[in-house]
This record gives sequence, structure tokens and C-alpha cells, in this order.
Amino acid sequence: MMGINQEIRTANPDNGKAILEIDHLGINFGNQKVLEIDHLSVKEGESLAVIGPNGAGKSTLLLALARLVPYTQGQVIFRNQLVEKLDELSYRRRIGLVLQEALLLDASVFENVAAGLRFRGLNRLEINRQTGEWLARLGISHLQNRSARQLSGGEAQRVSLARAFVLQPEILLLDEPFSSLDTPTRLQLLADLQQLLKATSITTIFVTHDLDEALYLGNRVAVILAGRLRQVGPPNVVFNAPTDLEVATFVGVETVIAGQVISSQEGQVLVQAGNLRLEAVGDMAIGREVLFCLRPEDVTLWPEDSSPQSSARNRLKGRIQRVAPQGGLVRVAVDCGFLVTALITRASYQEMALAEGQSVIAAFKATAVHLIPR
Repeated sequence: MMGINQEIRTANPDNGKAILEIDHLGINFGNQKVLEIDHLSVKEGESLAVIGPNGAGKSTLLLALARLVPYTQGQVIFRNQLVEKLDELSYRRRIGLVLQEALLLDASVFENVAAGLRFRGLNRLEINRQTGEWLARLGISHLQNRSARQLSGGEAQRVSLARAFVLQPEILLLDEPFSSLDTPTRLQLLADLQQLLKATSITTIFVTHDLDEALYLGNRVAVILAGRLRQVGPPNVVFNAPTDLEVATFVGVETVIAGQVISSQEGQVLVQAGNLRLEAVGDMAIGREVLFCLRPEDVTLWPEDSSPQSSARNRLKGRIQRVAPQGGLVRVAVDCGFLVTALITRASYQEMALAEGQSVIAAFKATAVHLIPR
């Protein structure tokens, strides 16, 4: 994943002021509850990435915040006012919404971006100025006279973003706007959007099932699984210290080992897992049953006969069970009595001449381990 080792965006310094608060929110479709959120606060100027698998309830949450889906219980508070008591048109004018599909008017690019300004009654010179500015900032000035029907997917989403940004919303709601784009187009749009969010400081709620997008754009991450909000926090906390097994599995923890704490002192924990003893950093009581969790990018592999000395406290002998190339990376599953998964570069894999069936050493630091109580 591109985001784990990259620099994580820091939250807005004015992170104490909430622009939006969700309290005991429940949404039903018929007799079935599809979303339940006890509490979620969105801070002024932050970018909150809402992640979860398809069907988890992420888009339902966004549509409810846009007042397009009613909620059965609870309340949403926007700038200290209950949303349901605000004038619906007035509220919607204060938010921007970009959906998975670019729902554009059958008109030119310029007219699509300018439409909202016309509805608000701005004069022609101001409409031309603001529309031209956002066409330029989204890199689509050269398309202004083109029909929306003649745009590629990436171009259409740039128009959708320009149409939202030009209205200077107080909250920008993005519902997986890049999910249908090819990889180069998606990555360029993500980079451009990140720069725009940084420049404008618009409060943003960004829904995605793509973990890389969440890490790239989010100051904080909220995990929704099976219609429930399960964890909220900075990306490095959510991805490296998930609260339970389900969250751990979703955010990419691939090695999960059941064990028992047999020693715990001064922040160092020793876990008995089968016939092996594994070291971790934490504070767990002796005798506690735990899940020993490890991300694949934190595991280093070496051929058994050429393993160097390192600072890693855990060094496990094993045999490569399977190999799965993944672009410039290779995912390697090693049988150490239990499966340990490593994610290494293709160049490292080739340089060490690794192969299925080969004996290797899987090494990882105690600080890379996250323990979840069972």
C-alpha cells in the first residue's frame, strides 16, 4: 500500500472545533437497520476518510448527511444546529456533493461548472471569473466548450469537482469519486485533490473502500463494518493498532496469531504461540489470551543460509508456501508453524533468488506488533 510508509497528513491545528456531529444515528431500509453510529464528530478543516467494504453503509452515511436519505433515529448537528430543523435548500447550499458517477448536465463543461453560480443569482462577470478559476485549478480550461457527453471518466470527475469547489462549500462530501477510473487517472486526480484540499482547508468527508486513498487524503479515518462505526482515529493508529480482529483484517493485517502472554514487564511482552515465543511492545497482564497482529510490510525475509544480524527481536524459521506478484511488490506467505505474510519489493525477491519451498528467516521488530486482547 502506498500510504503506510509515506508521510501522513497532519490534522488542522484548529482541531478542537466540530463543524458536524453525529449522535446515535440509525438508518433503516424497511425493517432492516443498515447503519448505526453512536457518535462521530468532524472537525473544522479536516479531511475524514470513511472506509469499509462494499455494502458496509458508507455511502448511506454520506447521503444522509446530504439529506438525500432520511434517518430513523438520532440527530446530525451542523454548526450547533440540528440539520433536520434547517431549511433544506439553505443547508444543501452549504455542502458540496460528488458521487461515484459524474451526473452532469447535457451542456458544455463551462455551463456545468457555472450552473450552481447561476442558480445563486451571481452576475455574469462574477460567474465567468469564478468558473474560469476553477476550470484552471482542475486543469480543464481547454475543455470548457466541450459537451459533457464527450468527456472521459476522469475529465467528467474533474468537472464534478470543479462544480462542487466553485460553490465554496463548508463541507465537501465525496462518495468514491475515483472508483471507476483507471489507475494513472485515479492517482493524478488524487494528487490534485490533495493539493486543493490543502489549499482551501474545506472540511471533507471522503468515502472509499480503497485503503490507499484513505491514507493519502485522510487526516483521520473512520472504519464502518456491517453498518456499524467500529474505529475512528489518525491513519497511523487505525492501520497499525486496530481495535479488533475484524478491523485488523480489513485494514490489511495479514498475520494474526493466537497466543498467551507469559511475561510482561517494562513495556515488553512475551507471547507463547504454539511452540514459539514472540516478543511485542505493550502492556498486557500475564496469562491474557491475545491476538498477535502483524502487517506484511513489517516483515523482512532472508534466505536461511544468508540471514544477517539485525535489530529485529523476532526471527522465525520457515518455508515459503506461496508467492503472489503484485506490481512492483511480491506477497510471500511463509509457513513458520503458522502463516506469516511478508510484502517485499520484486527487486529484493529476485536479488535473494527466493522461491516456493525455500527455507527462509522471517524477521520483524517487537515494535511492529500489535496485540489485541481476546
